Amino acid sequence: MNSPGARVPQSRLTLEYPMSLGVFDTYEEAQKAVDYLSDHDFPVENVLIVGTDLKQLERVTGRLTRGKVAAGGAVSGAWLGAFVGLIFAMFAQDGFVLLRVVMTMAFGAIFGLVWALVGYQVTGGNRDFMSISQVVATRYEVLTEHKYAARARQLLAEMDPMRAAQAQVQRAREEALRAHEEQQGQSATPPQGPTPPMTTPGQ
Repeated sequence: MNSPGARVPQSRLTLEYPMSLGVFDTYEEAQKAVDYLSDHDFPVENVLIVGTDLKQLERVTGRLTRGKVAAGGAVSGAWLGAFVGLIFAMFAQDGFVLLRVVMTMAFGAIFGLVWALVGYQVTGGNRDFMSISQVVATRYEVLTEHKYAARARQLLAEMDPMRAAQAQVQRAREEALRAHEEQQGQSATPPQGPTPPMTTPGQ
């Protein structure tokens, strides 16, 4: 089972002739629709869920101070030092294994602390807060190959008749608007008549 964020080849994330089955406000609703298709023996390997209208969310988790920066750098450096010390301890032939690990942790903590403070000083205090961010979609569209679209729409209509009727009305409005725009474009183009013959002076 693949998670929504799993990396897969680009060729598996495309359809040859995709057609829309519906647009959903949440991923759970789109997932429910695809699950319903799967439960009714629909070839869901021809279905694609596309997140649209992307936006970035950034949640501020706290204030960033010099002390927190120093503590975080020291802890990260100590872990790195412990890792290096354990590697050296595997090949050590004397009895100072523990001392060697403790010393590398201490050196790592000092290095991490200094490095973190230097990085904090370079920013000039322009970002004195901690945060986590994520890119999310505000809508999710379910697509399928054109040759399976009729069957898929029929199944989704059985699952939610009201939503299917609303989707059908929306598609009809879009087709009417597209036809109207095409008609306006054709009427705005001047007719091409025959080019009048050129005359020269004296004729």
